[in-house]
Amino acid sequence: MLNEELLYKIKDGIKLSKRQQFALVFYLSIPAVMAQVTSVVMQYIDASMVGSLGAHASASIGLMSSSTWLFGGICGAVASGFSIQAAHSIGGGKLKEARSIMRQSITAAFIASIFLVALGILIGINLPAWLGGAKEIQKDAKYYFIIYILSLPAIQFNRLAGGLLQCSGNMKVPGILNTLMCFLDVIFNSLLIFPTRKVHIASTTIFVHGAGLGVAGAALGTALSQLVIAGFMMWFLCFKSSIFKINRKESFKIKKDCISRAAKLAFPIGWENFMMCGAMIVSTRIVAPLGAVSIAANSFAITAESLCYMPGYGIGEAAATLTGQSIGAGRKELAKRFAKITVWSGIISMTVTGIAMFIAAPAMMALLTPDTAIRTLGVSILRIEAFAEPMYGASIVAAGAFRGAGDTLVPSMMNFFSIWFVRITLALLLVKNFELKGMWIAMCVELCFRGMIFMVRLYREKWINITLPIKE
Repeated sequence: MLNEELLYKIKDGIKLSKRQQFALVFYLSIPAVMAQVTSVVMQYIDASMVGSLGAHASASIGLMSSSTWLFGGICGAVASGFSIQAAHSIGGGKLKEARSIMRQSITAAFIASIFLVALGILIGINLPAWLGGAKEIQKDAKYYFIIYILSLPAIQFNRLAGGLLQCSGNMKVPGILNTLMCFLDVIFNSLLIFPTRKVHIASTTIFVHGAGLGVAGAALGTALSQLVIAGFMMWFLCFKSSIFKINRKESFKIKKDCISRAAKLAFPIGWENFMMCGAMIVSTRIVAPLGAVSIAANSFAITAESLCYMPGYGIGEAAATLTGQSIGAGRKELAKRFAKITVWSGIISMTVTGIAMFIAAPAMMALLTPDTAIRTLGVSILRIEAFAEPMYGASIVAAGAFRGAGDTLVPSMMNFFSIWFVRITLALLLVKNFELKGMWIAMCVELCFRGMIFMVRLYREKWINITLPIKE
């Protein structure tokens, strides 16, 4: 395949023309972008399913969303600690070392996920009340969170296998499997959320069996889809990948230096996720007293907006792969060029999606909820956020490029400062007079600020000279 041929040129030190550089960014980005977009489309369907149950059901999930992102983000950090190492090893032509990293990551990821499950169950019982949720939504919120927590081992292995395959340049398989996961999620949700019911198709009426579990069914459907795809993802990684395929003669023994490097790379990412999701939890706590309509509108608007920034995350994954392999091959100038190409690609793509979101906001909210009050409020805050999308794209893709180069500490501190000292401070000031709109004005200002400081770091180029905790 063309992208594999071009990736070999990075490893072998062969010069890439500008056209080939753009082609490589395109070929690596498209599968990741499509998987992200498909995932969000499925989230729309999930949200509309729960939305049909009423504002309280939607609010119970919205209340817990920032907490589930926190735990999911930590799983992603663990995966990044190993995939960054693997990308550098592959770029340097050290395929045996890359396989060793993969084998050790399996044991480490399992241990980390079990720890997260124990921690999540411990805090999950009282978390809805701590977040300020109304009593009528606390029960559903608790069940939703606990089921999500029990699915963390599947989520962890999904992230790990997907990250390792992507760092090797294989964007296609994770893209296809993540897309399949979204379809499975919809199928499982339709069977678990709703009771047995009549469905009218043209002139035919059929009975569809269902468990009628409501909000808990939504969590269980997502957990089952994660479990199925994690199995497929790990199978492909361990038995079909040309780079990571398990060789029975090679040891699974844990090596202290690999785990230490993974921890040094993962800790800033995990800390960043903890601090950012912690800030989102604080934001949820700020929004919670505004009532079920505001909680639901906030949750639905976040889901709606995610369709706009998923292209940025897809391009960011390509940026991490390209800078990581370029650094591993000792080609710093190429890494800088790939970083700038991908960041500007992210800005352009998210400018387009931001304009589309501003225009299509009423239709987007109409797909998610039939409640007029929620829809009206959701449209107004989406249109505020549309102005932040270009700079949000810059920060997302630049973070991916920095991560691939092994620069995880400084970007995490930049994100921490931006969200805690800009967004939260402004939100506390603006919510008093503008309620939920004040929260989203604060978010818009903060994302623009974050994008600008990431662009400054990109062009100052200090990230390319980071001393990496990677074995030479």
